[in-house]
Amino acid sequence: MDDWTAQDWLSRLQTGHAGLLVDDTVVYGQPMNVVLTHTRDGEALIIASNARSVTTIQTRYRRRFLIECLFRALKSKGFQLEGTHMTLHDHVERLLCLPSLTYTWCVLVGITLDCPKKAHGRRAWSVVKMGLRELVRSFSRESSRLCDLIHLLVPSQTKSPESVGY
Repeated sequence: MDDWTAQDWLSRLQTGHAGLLVDDTVVYGQPMNVVLTHTRDGEALIIASNARSVTTIQTRYRRRFLIECLFRALKSKGFQLEGTHMTLHDHVERLLCLPSLTYTWCVLVGITLDCPKKAHGRRAWSVVKMGLRELVRSFSRESSRLCDLIHLLVPSQTKSPESVGY
């Protein structure tokens, strides 16, 4: 089994199972536990971690992935914060508040919208991009839709990332 590829391991994963744990494997010279699983979209996902259980590894990865999505949107994929060249901690901290809130609002709006699928089955646009487009349209038209979008910021209207399908 030492010469098995990730594809060999993934082919052993039974439909409906959360993941397959390969204990104490060496990844780039470091002892790791590796989880092999499929996303909800059926894509292969391989996670290496020093945590011991499949559920712990998957939960930590899910949280980290959400944070990575936020950072990507705040930087190169949207808000372009790296263009500010700010270095003072207090200024950067204050600057992060508004785009973080805006990002959250974009996600809340974006998950309410239907999105066409590409040929490979993935969304044509990200939830954030769709939400931002809808917010810009609503602000520029002064539509009644803007009140509905503002209402999404009420805490009772928000959903956990697990219920959204991340």
